[in-house]
Amino acid sequence: MAVKNVIIIGAAGRDFHNFNVYFRDNEYYRVVAFTAAQIPDIEGRKYPAGLAGRLYPEGIPVYPEEELPRLIRETKTDICVFSYSDVPYQKVMSLSAIVNAAGASFMLLGPAETMKRSNKPVIAVGAVRTGCGKSQTSRRVIEILMSKGLKVVAVRHPMPYGDLESQKVQRFAEIKDLEKYNCTVEEMEEYEPHIVRGNVIYAGVDYEAILKEAENDPQGCDVIVWDGGNNDFPFFVPDLMITVTDPHRAGHELRYYPGEVNLRIADVVIINKIDTASPDAVQIVRENISKVNPGAVVIDAASPVKTENPSVIRGRRVLVVEDGPTLTHGEMKIGAGVIAARRYGASQLVDPRPFIVGKLVETFRTYPEIGTVLPAMGYGRQQLRDLERTINNTDCDSVIIATPIDLNRIINIQKPTTRVYYDLQEIGYPDLTQVLDEFLERKKIIS
Repeated sequence: MAVKNVIIIGAAGRDFHNFNVYFRDNEYYRVVAFTAAQIPDIEGRKYPAGLAGRLYPEGIPVYPEEELPRLIRETKTDICVFSYSDVPYQKVMSLSAIVNAAGASFMLLGPAETMKRSNKPVIAVGAVRTGCGKSQTSRRVIEILMSKGLKVVAVRHPMPYGDLESQKVQRFAEIKDLEKYNCTVEEMEEYEPHIVRGNVIYAGVDYEAILKEAENDPQGCDVIVWDGGNNDFPFFVPDLMITVTDPHRAGHELRYYPGEVNLRIADVVIINKIDTASPDAVQIVRENISKVNPGAVVIDAASPVKTENPSVIRGRRVLVVEDGPTLTHGEMKIGAGVIAARRYGASQLVDPRPFIVGKLVETFRTYPEIGTVLPAMGYGRQQLRDLERTINNTDCDSVIIATPIDLNRIINIQKPTTRVYYDLQEIGYPDLTQVLDEFLERKKIIS
């Protein structure tokens, strides 16, 4: 059988995982390149030889996705493997057309070939889009499990934007570990809430190695919680799959890849944000769940918004800083910060666009629909400096920080600020406590 040349189309996450578990030691394929999208400044580097294995002593180059047609022709590529998430079906099939037009086949790898099985019970939390409330759902699941005296180890979907080899396996148990691994803002937003709640969280690049470390964590491990990213499906076989939906984007649960996969494989579906969404939108989501996964348990939930200091908002001209990925490829028009501004009586939402500098100019050019909020982009030191300068340049009275971490800890904001918090709050029954109790009894973890 002739060796087939492969390009993996990705965004520094699922692409590396697909390579590791399916292609790395597979002598029937030769991966000639990765392409990169969504994440700034990840193209132009290599997947290192130390991670790529014996078949790739020189490593594997990473190119911008825009160069895909040229790469297919010049490397005589046979197959392109689509390997990133939170994209509309039109985008997936447009890429398929580009690939086919250049002469190659188009591949999507599924769960059976990419999920690893754990010797510990796995509860996976995923979503149908970025920004549905998946992270707060993961935190709620972990709080319930820990309240029962269980040792919980979380494993987060990858965000490896730095030195890949040093990020092979990352373990976060203390705040200082965030600095140890030189984390971006996006990484800190996901890891810090776990750390402050007292559970260990793993992430990195090689999820087979990560799984082994998590199962044998020095603090003990009774249950692994897969804390998914974007709307990707889990890297581990779930014993319980929880999928979060968002009625602010009703209908997206059937129009985005691979979010619909998560909806269809869910044991439990959460309809989040029903406190701020329209009843009609909630009903659309409810009907779509019933259409594609009628056997799933459905939990209604809210994401109530709280703030430290309402006086910083009331009557003020405010700049709202929201979670970056939620606004960019998540396509959310409003987040918790905008909701807080409206509820606590801000006189005006200040448009940051006249004041943006540096790499944030490129962000708004790529995602012009962001509008009058500022995404907390911080994939590197330069972006952090640009974020700091933009906030301080903006002609506003105060700043609402609606990110999962306090930006004041990592940048110098020279204006009054208040943080906005939001946690998952189930409404009525069934709720997560009931679902998890039944799961733990069924798995004989508790009696």
